[in-house]
Amino acid sequence: MVQIRTTPTISLQLTPMRIPEAVPSAGFSFANQENIDEITGTSLLLQPGEPSELMVQIKNLSQRNLQLELMVEGDFPSEWCWVGGTEGREIRPGGQMDAVLYFQVPSTYFENQAAIIPEKQEQLRLNFTNCRVVAYTDRNSEQEQIKEADFNLYIRPWSAYMDFLPVLYREVDFIGRFMKIFEQAYQPVIDSYGVMWANLDPLTAPRALLPFLAHWVAWPVESVWNLRQQRRLIRRAVEIYRWRGTRKGLRLYLHLYTGLPLDEHIPNEADKHIGITEPFGDSFVIGDAKIGEVVLGGGQAFHFVVRLRPDQINTINEQLVRRIIDQEKPAFCTYELLINNS
Repeated sequence: MVQIRTTPTISLQLTPMRIPEAVPSAGFSFANQENIDEITGTSLLLQPGEPSELMVQIKNLSQRNLQLELMVEGDFPSEWCWVGGTEGREIRPGGQMDAVLYFQVPSTYFENQAAIIPEKQEQLRLNFTNCRVVAYTDRNSEQEQIKEADFNLYIRPWSAYMDFLPVLYREVDFIGRFMKIFEQAYQPVIDSYGVMWANLDPLTAPRALLPFLAHWVAWPVESVWNLRQQRRLIRRAVEIYRWRGTRKGLRLYLHLYTGLPLDEHIPNEADKHIGITEPFGDSFVIGDAKIGEVVLGGGQAFHFVVRLRPDQINTINEQLVRRIIDQEKPAFCTYELLINNS
């Protein structure tokens, strides 16, 4: 009897781009019944919502051109994988073709409710060990040959807590899944401390916390202010208190309400969007002479003029502006309000 040996025409080599740090073993079979058998071979790590790749290197070992057809088979859902990176279907003698298998598991894989319904009795699978890459050459012809390469898929959640463990424990698959339970329970609390500053800043705090922050600085929360104005006023309330009764304090308050610029770089008060002037003139002034607190000529004492120049017409509530001025000015002062809408 004569045996005819068929020489393989192609070779397959699989290279995973993400390798699991730990794979199931018989030593920890109590964690999952499917982990009883030792699993060997090419292993690819999949994390829900994150893409992963498996490189396929195909070499032509024959002395003729080969027509190649590449397929992926396995017990995983077909929509998880697609083939890319192939350029044409023909491989020259001694040539090589590289293909890429792209994998992506749905981000809600571990939240699959079907796995926790008692009536269905389905178990959420973490390991897929019946996977293979099948390469056909000269399919549907007398020279057809088939080459297979097996690989395993391991679906695991990403856990930052594993970086804090010794290498000995990171090599145990069950430990990684066990630590993920604590990470999901405690990490949201830890993350909240990292952004605690945002809850204490009126500009970024949740709306429900604004009354609490306003109480800290004794600032009244009133419905006449919109949300943006409330945030700005609460944040600078202490500064308003410090400068109350002064031109700087009144201008700051009006700036926070109206949104008009402070124009601190403009030296002339009359040219500012928020101008606060005292109507003293130069008439009857003898040089620089002053007699006590009396200015010789020029206007009414303890009186000032507030002039607002908004860029848009009818955007300022005059009644509310007068309320602000009455609250911030010294009690013995009088004033005049002018709003230029042109």
